[in-house]
Amino acid sequence: MNPVFKEVYSLDKKCYEKFNLTEDILMEHAAYSMALEIYKRFPKFSKINIVAGPGNNGADGVTLARILHGDYIVNLYLPLGAKSQMCKLQLERFEAVGGKVKENCESGDVIVDALFGSGLKRDLSDEIAGLIRKMNKAKAFKIACDIPTGIDDNGNLRPVAFKADITVTMGAEKLSLYSDAAKDYVGEIIRADLGVSFNKYKGPTHYHVWEKEDLILPLRDKQNAHKRTYGHLGVLVGEKPGAGIMAAMAAFNFGAGLVSVVSHDDKINIPYEIMHSHHIQGFSALAFGMGLDNHFDDEMEEILKLDIPMVIDADMFYRSEIRDFLSKENIVLTPHPKEFAALLKVVGMGEYSPSDVQKNRFYLAEEFSKKYPKIVLLLKGANKIIAYKGNLHIDPNGSVALAKGGSGDVLSGMIGSLLAQGWHPLKATIHASLAHSIAGNYEPNYALTPLKLIKRLENLA
Repeated sequence: MNPVFKEVYSLDKKCYEKFNLTEDILMEHAAYSMALEIYKRFPKFSKINIVAGPGNNGADGVTLARILHGDYIVNLYLPLGAKSQMCKLQLERFEAVGGKVKENCESGDVIVDALFGSGLKRDLSDEIAGLIRKMNKAKAFKIACDIPTGIDDNGNLRPVAFKADITVTMGAEKLSLYSDAAKDYVGEIIRADLGVSFNKYKGPTHYHVWEKEDLILPLRDKQNAHKRTYGHLGVLVGEKPGAGIMAAMAAFNFGAGLVSVVSHDDKINIPYEIMHSHHIQGFSALAFGMGLDNHFDDEMEEILKLDIPMVIDADMFYRSEIRDFLSKENIVLTPHPKEFAALLKVVGMGEYSPSDVQKNRFYLAEEFSKKYPKIVLLLKGANKIIAYKGNLHIDPNGSVALAKGGSGDVLSGMIGSLLAQGWHPLKATIHASLAHSIAGNYEPNYALTPLKLIKRLENLA
């Protein structure tokens, strides 16, 4: 689990005021971190093209050019000139070692984007947007300095962005690197230390990114146990029974001792290991909403009275009854963007389109979490966001293979399984999400199905 930050200006300022470091020192470390990535990957005298902006992000690029000059063929291009004092100073140093500024962006083995870093708040000019498109088309290894140019503070494209193979981000990872829109542009994210240990550099934050290595599986650690030791999950099955059945199968494959589907249909076709019930009582956790439609209307008041953990999905976010669950304990909500937009409208937090949700994912998830601090929210997407008590936990480990109908039903079943096994809702949601993401890294990435995904849960240990 790694901390991430909305901004790092305050962290840089601490380096100046508390550690007696200078902007110059931080910049040397930033540039040298990029240089190390080039030294590791490319032989001496490869051609390195550095496109630098007029400010301090550009100054990082100019510093990199000076470090590499003599070991590589360095082409430095400054389309907007050098305007900040640090950029001017670094340009003088580059020229002092014999470097020369080029008049255009040339081809080569590597392109380094050091145009604009974090803090972008406006659309790129037509000139720079055109340059970015040209850089993206080049057949070269692409490195972004701090954050790919064109990605703003919210992680949105303004209107295009540099498409990096790696992003060397300075000091600490930024929240905007983990937006859904940024996922296709950041490549591998590498954090650069800036002359002081990260443990000294970092500060408090409400945002964390979870890695594959953080996964905790529901492995059984005692022999003297029986099926009820590991909980009994009930899954409500409604208009589209396949959704609930897949959730039930996922729950059973993720450690629940017993799983029952609750359905009014006596002829429902379910796997042999899954039980069938007509009643909502007797479970240690409940999962419902997936494929539910308007089924269980008569039982909704009884469900609301149950004092057990619940994972709620899909159709429930369009129903007014969802408001009644938001004051309860041990509730997990798992909407995708369209469902989250519906939920926000139902609870009176505003009217948003799915596109609006995607552009403001972090903000809306955080605000919802602050308003309903008892609830664990998992907002689905390319990078899943798990919000609880105003804190955001980001799972960036999934792949596009999960973009299939039924993947979300599997996830709800997995969360329900851990709830039934007695896990805290936040822990259950984080680790079910990680397991879901890891199991979903499938090749070829178009061929994953929910049943294959459920089967792959067996191979995570």
